[in-house]
Amino acid sequence: MNVAELLKLSGAFWTTATIHAGVKLDLFTALAHKPQTATELASHVQADNRALAMLLNALTALELLEKRNETFSTNAFSAQYLAKDSPDYLGHIVMHHHYLVEGWSKLDQAVLTGKAVRTRSTFSDDKVHESFLMGMFNLAMQLAPHVAREINLNGRKRLLDLAGGPGTYAIHFCKENPGLSAVIYDFPSTRPFAEQTVARFDLEDRITFTAGDITADAIGAGFDVVWVSHLLHSKGPEFCQIIVDKAASAIDPGGILLIQDFLLDDSRAAPLHATLFSLNMLIGTLEGQAYSEGDISAMMQAAGLHGIHRLPITLPNGAGIIAGMK
Repeated sequence: MNVAELLKLSGAFWTTATIHAGVKLDLFTALAHKPQTATELASHVQADNRALAMLLNALTALELLEKRNETFSTNAFSAQYLAKDSPDYLGHIVMHHHYLVEGWSKLDQAVLTGKAVRTRSTFSDDKVHESFLMGMFNLAMQLAPHVAREINLNGRKRLLDLAGGPGTYAIHFCKENPGLSAVIYDFPSTRPFAEQTVARFDLEDRITFTAGDITADAIGAGFDVVWVSHLLHSKGPEFCQIIVDKAASAIDPGGILLIQDFLLDDSRAAPLHATLFSLNMLIGTLEGQAYSEGDISAMMQAAGLHGIHRLPITLPNGAGIIAGMK
């Protein structure tokens, strides 16, 4: 670390806010359809001409737009990932990050009190809820095909995608394994997003949705695979053990529990993303935090599982997958 790096990190929110504004105003979709001047685009999005020109120039400097004379257009990257009509659109996760900014600005208060400071609940506002669910879909779509190819589920017949959101992993596990069916288990408010996503892949005959609260309701039984992806970090250790116990009880003998999450190392001071994600849970949850591989392995062992190990799959941001057999 040096002074220049410190100041760059301290002011990095300028870049963040610029990207968020471009996505929130849907500038990339408009420019992917038709290159335009700032004046032309200002009329389209009902923005101030001078202010929009400043934003477009900054997005160009960030290499998310191209500028020829006074005409702006998307480049190949932004057209693929930031235009709404692209199948690879990542705008939902960008907007999810946008909705987290207010809470992060109060991190000092969370540290002083040990309590959540995020005032906007993920599940209380339809627009925020959609950004969260579809943002998770955006991210999972980048990873699920790779994960489904790397995990051998040959001979497995029935999978439970616990707190599965839109069902992205259930979908790709089923695509990779023609003999597999799946159940997505999540809050009732998630059902429309999940059913819409499953229908996009023509898998309605193999993937169903069960609504419930994982901490209070039964989750079913008779599965030979249970997949738990990025759920444990939202709960404290006691609730996590309840979740792992329930997941293990839903598995038939010989079945497998797979838990994916951002994993801290034994020092709890690395990797960087997991340490920051732990702070994100401090800001927005009652007891959530990132856990280490040892923490989750111990929970699985306490639930009666054996052969517990981390799968040799490389994932971004320090994520890992831990497997245990029943």
